[in-house]
Amino acid sequence: MDNDVSAGSTTTIVGRLALGITLLAFGLGHTDLIDGVTAADAVTIAHYVGGVALFVVGLLALRDRDSAGGTAYTVLGAFWFTWALSAGSQASDNAAGLFLLLFALVALSLTAAGGDQLTRGTYGLFLVALVLMAVASFADSDSLTKVGGWFAVAAGAVAWYAATAAMAHWPTALPRRAAGRGVTAAG
Repeated sequence: MDNDVSAGSTTTIVGRLALGITLLAFGLGHTDLIDGVTAADAVTIAHYVGGVALFVVGLLALRDRDSAGGTAYTVLGAFWFTWALSAGSQASDNAAGLFLLLFALVALSLTAAGGDQLTRGTYGLFLVALVLMAVASFADSDSLTKVGGWFAVAAGAVAWYAATAAMAHWPTALPRRAAGRGVTAAG
């Protein structure tokens, strides 16, 4: 592995931890992996950790002139806060699907904005989770919801690893091969 290790700013580390924990709780609640644990059980974590804490971290990042992190964390804080407040409401499946689809566009923007591999990986996996869950809402598909939950779990694990790696000075980049290396010419 490449030894590209970044200490990361405090707001980035806290933001990644808050996002990671929220995504893990949200995703696991949708997978039915743990008996008796549902998405409704993630509401409190999503409200306070994903919503309030992530939004505050975003404001602190903006204050520190980290526009990418600040934008990401404030908009994701707004997403989690809104999701937590609307969970269990009487909104139609189509309205819930539209909500998820609109925030999938935000995740697409965050993925396209760049950053390191772990950041893009987190947002990319979250994008897939949101699209799958939006389609599941439109189609009333429990199996698509579970698959989306697994993508959210993967996104949460990547975010958690990114934060932990920054604190523990673990590798944060995948190794890169030189062009043509490892490729043999045929015949």
